[in-house]
Amino acid sequence: MGKYIVEFIGTFFLVLTVVVAVANGGAMDGLAIGASLMVMIYAGGHISGGHFNPAVSLGVLIRGAMSAADFVPYIIAQLAGGALAALVATSVLGISHEAAAAFGSGGDAASIPAAFVAELLGTFALVWVVLNTATTKSNEGNSFYGLAIGFTVTAMAYGLGDISGGAFNPAVGLGVSVAGMTSWSNIWVFAVACLAGGALAAIMFKVCYHLDD
Repeated sequence: MGKYIVEFIGTFFLVLTVVVAVANGGAMDGLAIGASLMVMIYAGGHISGGHFNPAVSLGVLIRGAMSAADFVPYIIAQLAGGALAALVATSVLGISHEAAAAFGSGGDAASIPAAFVAELLGTFALVWVVLNTATTKSNEGNSFYGLAIGFTVTAMAYGLGDISGGAFNPAVGLGVSVAGMTSWSNIWVFAVACLAGGALAAIMFKVCYHLDD
């Protein structure tokens, strides 16, 4: 049970940071989000692996570093943490966002293909880094994995965030939908593209890395 609680807590604070930091604006929101993920990974990685993202859990499952029995409880904990964080930010902390348009609806909304590709690529990069820094014997016991993973999110947020919003995480996609930061009609992009990116990263990892551990 402890690892599910850790996944809930880590995802909660990641999504809370996303909702509050983006509302506050400024040039440092991407750094704040990456830093939040980094510290939550260092805090809980030794207990749960520090996924805080259904796409990461899917990648770790495909890689063979997670049991199938844990997969669904991890997803439930992550989605619950993301949704509650958004509710706390909007209902308790008073954070508000202007209603956002659906992808492909015109105005400032990105096209659906562009948003889908941005989320897929950003999630691929994230899960690729997770698998290579946190699940291999050759990097076992390293002290940089949390920093590497957090800065991957920061880099992808700055690089791709203006296209899709830069969720790279279905739990974040749920959270920003609950918070009104994006249209609910966009939720499928965050779900499908992110899970596809995580799965593809795991497949490419298995192609490139000799799984003898």
